[in-house]
Amino acid sequence: MPYSRLSLTLAVIVAAISLDASTARRAPDPPQSVRLYVLDGGSLESDPARYQLTKETVSATELSIMAALIVHPKGTLMWDTGAIADDSWTPTGRPVARRLVLSNGQERRVTLRNTVKAQLAAIGHAPADITYLALSHYHWDHTANANQFVKATWLARQAERDVMFPKQAAEPPQPSTFADLANGKTMVITGDEHDVFGDGSVVLKLATGHTPGHQVLYVKLAKTGGIVLSGDLYHYPEERTLNRMPTFEFNMDQTRESRAAVDVFLKKTGSQMWIQHDFGAMAKLKKAPAFYD
Repeated sequence: MPYSRLSLTLAVIVAAISLDASTARRAPDPPQSVRLYVLDGGSLESDPARYQLTKETVSATELSIMAALIVHPKGTLMWDTGAIADDSWTPTGRPVARRLVLSNGQERRVTLRNTVKAQLAAIGHAPADITYLALSHYHWDHTANANQFVKATWLARQAERDVMFPKQAAEPPQPSTFADLANGKTMVITGDEHDVFGDGSVVLKLATGHTPGHQVLYVKLAKTGGIVLSGDLYHYPEERTLNRMPTFEFNMDQTRESRAAVDVFLKKTGSQMWIQHDFGAMAKLKKAPAFYD
């Protein structure tokens, strides 16, 4: 085969491969209405005493770890990013136990099943094509894969960002997991509420107390109705029913006020609250690629 013809053939093959890869990576077409995908971040061994509870007063001592992808006709929002970085472990098809030593020396034990990235891929998305990233707060079990979303616009509250990237104070646990956000595109939220897509269907609501800039996420779905994703406003459902609180809040008075304000909002809108760490409730939810709409 002449050299020029061989070169042309190779060029066609390379172009075809590139086209196939590009097509495979293309995000799915926007839906007609808002969708909420629940991503399974595994489970965390926990001590109820840290929440002023006992093993006898909780239905399960384990805490669930979840993240969520909100798909809106105008874009996507990643809410929280899990507890274990995707690139630090390999799924086996069975539960994988991980012992994590935090940068402050504390140990945590997490059991995982699948990576955040793989769960997004099952929906048809990649971290690089997500429009917005929002973290309920900066704690390690919500930020493990934040660096993957550095191309998204991070919707951050200044008080929380200041804790994450302190100028002189001690570093927060696991700062490496979100370090890339420091130089990424950031939109600082100044109001108590931020309407992400401008139509009232996806709203970040300030609920400070657990951390200086803690927030919850309200999602209004056409069929399912209104849902508030709790962040760490609560961990165990018994905190809510027994009026208990974690021993490590940034400001307990603010947490009480935030809980009361969210309860008023739930009643006003007829919404339900999904406590993200509620092991029993989260186990019953359908997971991505299934969705709520």
